[in-house]
Amino acid sequence: MGPMTEIGFLLVQTLFSLYLGVVILRLLLQLARADFYNPISQAMVKATNPLLLPLRRVIPPLGKVDTASLVLALIVQLIAMVSILLLFGAGLPNIVTLLGWAVIGCVALTVNIYFFAIIINIILSWVAPGSHHPAAVLLYQLTEPVMQPFRKLIPPMGGIDLSPILVFLSISVVQILLKSMAQSAGLSPALVFGL
Repeated sequence: MGPMTEIGFLLVQTLFSLYLGVVILRLLLQLARADFYNPISQAMVKATNPLLLPLRRVIPPLGKVDTASLVLALIVQLIAMVSILLLFGAGLPNIVTLLGWAVIGCVALTVNIYFFAIIINIILSWVAPGSHHPAAVLLYQLTEPVMQPFRKLIPPMGGIDLSPILVFLSISVVQILLKSMAQSAGLSPALVFGL
């Protein structure tokens, strides 16, 4: 691999993974019913609206799920994978394989978003408990729907919340399953953000 190919790979992977992360975060924040008027939420809306609004005219939501955001995430993942394959001069697999790879990639990135959001939320609870910073509020609103069922299994003991241990264990199980699925589908970790 030459230096220009390596630079191209770095640029494609960075730009697409950042945009894909914003699209998935917007979808997750909508599902969590996070504060739409938070300045960080508004920045995500402005970044994703140019591509999302035309899709919403064609793709209706299914219940609480904004299917247009989901389709946009899959499209961004597909374009990123095709770009990387073309950059390396590899042949393109059939569309069904590419769609399967895109689904695995989006789920992997979603799992990673929750992993890092929970870690940051834990650190913030130690460093700045009760912070009203817009990022801290959004992190709490994003992670609380995931943490709540685990808190019912392990209630706080002596003021210490041990439920993140179960969440991280569940995330690790999902990551192992995703890596196994990716290997059986012939998916290279270089093509997917989060594996």
